[in-house]
Amino acid sequence: MNVTLGRSGLVVPKNGFGALPIQRISTEETIRLIHKAFDNGMYYFDTARFYTDSEEKLGKALHDRRDKVIISTKTGATTAEGFWKDLETSLRLLQTDYIDLYQFHNPAFCPLPGDGSGLYEAMLEAQKQGKVRHIGITNHRLAVAQQAIDSDMYETLQFPFSYLASEKELHLVNQCAEKNIGFIAMKALSGGLIHHAATAYAYLAQFPGVEPIWGIQRESELDEFISFQSNPPTLTDEMRQRIEQDRKELTGDFCRGCGYCQPCTVGIEIESCNRMYLFLRRAPYSVYLTEEFNQKMHQIEDCVDCGLCKERCPYGLDIPNLLRRNLEDWNEHWKEKEKYLQN
Repeated sequence: MNVTLGRSGLVVPKNGFGALPIQRISTEETIRLIHKAFDNGMYYFDTARFYTDSEEKLGKALHDRRDKVIISTKTGATTAEGFWKDLETSLRLLQTDYIDLYQFHNPAFCPLPGDGSGLYEAMLEAQKQGKVRHIGITNHRLAVAQQAIDSDMYETLQFPFSYLASEKELHLVNQCAEKNIGFIAMKALSGGLIHHAATAYAYLAQFPGVEPIWGIQRESELDEFISFQSNPPTLTDEMRQRIEQDRKELTGDFCRGCGYCQPCTVGIEIESCNRMYLFLRRAPYSVYLTEEFNQKMHQIEDCVDCGLCKERCPYGLDIPNLLRRNLEDWNEHWKEKEKYLQN
């Protein structure tokens, strides 16, 4: 099963390889993983300048098969000068002279011609020079994504989309289909909250114009997605029931795990702490109810309500209050664990 990324004309397999997690493994492991993915039909790889050594590892793995793969990367630059610096760095590390799809990485505004930032003009010049083939944008903010769609200046939009998405996200998907804009679904497993990859895949398969990218760092994960290449799962009644149950448990004001709230001024691990009540619902207590996590959770008591995390959150969450609610929930589970151990 393939997806055409809108007006870009790029044709990619329904399985995109998300290269953020390869930061956490060695270069040797990465090369082996990337080669196995490629040899089994996964030839679209998505990375970013922001992902530390991800581009460098991809470059080492793919430089000798560059004409057979599609690579997208991203710049988080806020100025034209920063844009060119990022682009030249990405080209060098990826060991290539062009980027198939170059994306603005979660900007707080939608770069457009004449907006004064010079970003879009720099992107057009890079395209004119042949260093960029196609232009895209990624975001976590509905308003910025909507502006990008309305502008008709982007060939692709990368946005979080899974079966936990709301009608607002679904509306973005439908608009992109209507306007022939490629839709790249990040966080198709909702940052680890969705545990059944086949169900996630089958749900997204209903949208022919949606290209999911899966964050992969383990061979077992890769093997599962490779299996979908030849035997793509389709929605079953059991899967529909799982989706319905997950939506009841997980939708609403929950942390998506994007990490843009970090760093915390007092060192709270906001992302993991703010998702703890969800993890405790969905995983064996022994995995999380440890002294190490207990110490991390009680760092929430150090919150000084500086408000920076709230300002950074693209979903507008009241993060300090969510953290405190998570701590209350954690304390209840911790008491239950101690009672159990005493008995």
